[in-house]
Amino acid sequence: MFQPSQHDVRRFFCETHALAASGAPLSPIQILASQWIAEHPEYHADLADVDAALAAVFDVEDGRTNPFLHLAMHLTISEQCSIDQPSGIRQAVELLAARKQSLHDAHHAAMDCLGEMIWQSQRSGLPPDGHQYLDCVRRKATRD
Repeated sequence: MFQPSQHDVRRFFCETHALAASGAPLSPIQILASQWIAEHPEYHADLADVDAALAAVFDVEDGRTNPFLHLAMHLTISEQCSIDQPSGIRQAVELLAARKQSLHDAHHAAMDCLGEMIWQSQRSGLPPDGHQYLDCVRRKATRD
């Protein structure tokens, strides 16, 4: 299983941002990442300086979203939908996007569920519960 370090993830997004801005060719995953980066111009300054990105600390107490975590969650949800894993996530996100009239907003709602699943897994020491995650996204698609 691929487990990039925090620095690997930050370098990836910074490099993708720079390549996209220069018009250089991108790999398929970079194309997807660049689309999410384009949806978040508020992060462009964070992505413009790789050294600052590697040194940055994003504490919850500061009230600022970690742009690298946020973009990584967009990529995660996109990849989950592309392979429909957990089974049913593609349909749930599509229904959520239709309800919200925005794939971007649907991803943000699904991120709440993804974050909760990860937090529960870390807290319990058990593997992530894909069923809990999927149920959460489905609930958001039908009634939140």
